[in-house]
Amino acid sequence: MLSRSSRGSGTRFDLHCTRCARLVNYLRATKQAHPKYHCRPVSGFGAGKPRLLVVGLAPGLHGANATGRPFTGDAAGQLLYASLHKFGFANQPISTDRSDQLRLSACRITNAVKCVPPQNKPSALEVRTCNPYLKAEIAAVRTPGVVLALGRIAHEAVLLASGRRRTGFPFRHGTWHELGDGLSLCDSYHTSQYNIHTKRLTAKMFHDVVAAVRQRLDKGHAGR
Repeated sequence: MLSRSSRGSGTRFDLHCTRCARLVNYLRATKQAHPKYHCRPVSGFGAGKPRLLVVGLAPGLHGANATGRPFTGDAAGQLLYASLHKFGFANQPISTDRSDQLRLSACRITNAVKCVPPQNKPSALEVRTCNPYLKAEIAAVRTPGVVLALGRIAHEAVLLASGRRRTGFPFRHGTWHELGDGLSLCDSYHTSQYNIHTKRLTAKMFHDVVAAVRQRLDKGHAGR
């Protein structure tokens, strides 16, 4: 059983975090090339105490790193936000920038790593260093609740934040894992343009995952 106290409160988001030297240097270089970009850590977006927490990999260079909001301004957010809207977690299917009227309902979106990494590939150390921020967001999920991990790295970051070993919770698209204390982890392939282009992930596949999340939350038996 994973109690609320054992999950802990983690660390509150820090817009000025400089814990990862490689990412700090990359942000500085990117800011020089794109002065209007956000180029800072990107906070989670949505409900402060959600029933659904969606966890991605990291901000996209020309998406969240530019706009300052997860999955906003790049192709990875198109299927995600359209699906959240379809199943009642968002008031509109499109996310363009932070000034739009997008609102999430009982849902929050975040990333395993809060700063954009070179080649969109955070190191294992960077994932661990950023993990206390994710731990705080998981601790805020109202139970029964669901964490939806987009991709293996997000899946493993959630397990790390939850104090679980990877060996007992293998990543597989559409698979559910019970973390205890009313909290469930659901896996999906990432909604990246690459996965969609190669058809590793189709709209139907992702809709099926989000529909299952919606059904579980509506029944109120997540993690039981």
